Amino acid sequence: MNRRTVSAVRKFKDSDGAYIWQPAQRPGETASLLGYAVTEIETMPDVAANTAAIAFGDFQRGYLIVDRAGVRVLRDPYSAKPYVLFYTTKRVGGGVQNFDAIKVMKFAVS
Repeated sequence: MNRRTVSAVRKFKDSDGAYIWQPAQRPGETASLLGYAVTEIETMPDVAANTAAIAFGDFQRGYLIVDRAGVRVLRDPYSAKPYVLFYTTKRVGGGVQNFDAIKVMKFAVS
């Protein structure tokens, strides 16, 4: 979630009136929401009608990053005479591996 969403979620309370948001107890720790660590990512959308403002889950288990070993280098001695250009490429990718491990929350704002 982003910073504006965090400011809205910090005001949520459970049925006993206790806040579900807990700030970091010591320097270097992260804040928690219902006991789970929270990471702020500013590219997430703000809370609005029909926007996925919060992604919740175990991202290490749910998302797989594939990093292929090695870098390809292509030498181009013809394009920029008298210089030699080098083009480098590296193949990486990623995708959701376990859809049950990550859930995206939408809000209905009234």
